Amino acid sequence: QVQLVESGGGLVQAGDSLRLSCAASGRTFSQYKVAWFRQAPGNEREFVAASSRSGSRTYYADSVKERFTISRDNAKNTVYLQMNNLKPEDTAVYYCAAQGVIGSYYSEYEYPYWGQGTQVTVSS
Repeated sequence: QVQLVESGGGLVQAGDSLRLSCAASGRTFSQYKVAWFRQAPGNEREFVAASSRSGSRTYYADSVKERFTISRDNAKNTVYLQMNNLKPEDTAVYYCAAQGVIGSYYSEYEYPYWGQGTQVTVSS
């Protein structure tokens, strides 16, 4: 089992950057695939980015490609989401998630472990 704690959210202006962090407990973090999802008010939770166990493969939603980068440091049990050129439509609560089975990277239902979320607000 793994516990996840996100940090790094905040209020920024359009065009700014933020880096979110997700710290994981447990000594087997490298065995988990990880992802970031987000949920804006009134919207369903949506996939943002995911990383394979080693970090060698990454996946992105079309809306964030070329602007967001997911990375992980297994030695530090931490996954990051670097967000550049932020837009007002990126405003949402961002969640870190982990799964340890063979499943879709893109579906939230494949991820049994979730953090509490961190708010990102982008003003225009």
